[in-house]
Amino acid sequence: MRLAAEVDALAAQLKTSRERIADLEARVDIDPLTDVLNRRGFERELKRSLAYVKRYGTSAALLYVDLDGFKPVNDRHGHAAGDAVLKTIAAVLMRNVRASDVVARVGGDEFAVLLWNVGGAAAAVKAAALEAAVYSTQVCWGASTFVVGASAGVALLGRLDSPAAVLARADAAMYARKGERKERHPKA
Repeated sequence: MRLAAEVDALAAQLKTSRERIADLEARVDIDPLTDVLNRRGFERELKRSLAYVKRYGTSAALLYVDLDGFKPVNDRHGHAAGDAVLKTIAAVLMRNVRASDVVARVGGDEFAVLLWNVGGAAAAVKAAALEAAVYSTQVCWGASTFVVGASAGVALLGRLDSPAAVLARADAAMYARKGERKERHPKA
């Protein structure tokens, strides 16, 4: 009897441990602040996307989104205020893409969006729409209200691309877009 009770207790512990491991494995790819994929999860999805594009000849695009005006929020109001902005912007990005698309936080105030079945023109339109959605979002923090902008760079995924190559193109396009926005609005 005692041995059977010990076996049952060990079986229950094993079940609990397996559930905990499954939960931790699921969370390892999620940014705990924003609840979107983190860089690790994004890199896995990008590799999968590139393999799919190569195999089936489908179209996909990577948008690299950097927040404009985010640093002053952290500097003047603290990291908790910055965290509120990041959470809100992640939610805005998620609401403005399809369920099949992928949103990830890949850096401090940088996000990546993988868009499926889009060409260059549609990806550019989506990038502009995401920039507008971010800019039109107000984040309330105590007595303050913040509005940040976004600069989105677009890179199409090609059959011969490596993850590093497509990321580099999207990042370069984002910096070009950021420079273009600063030329138009020098105080932005």
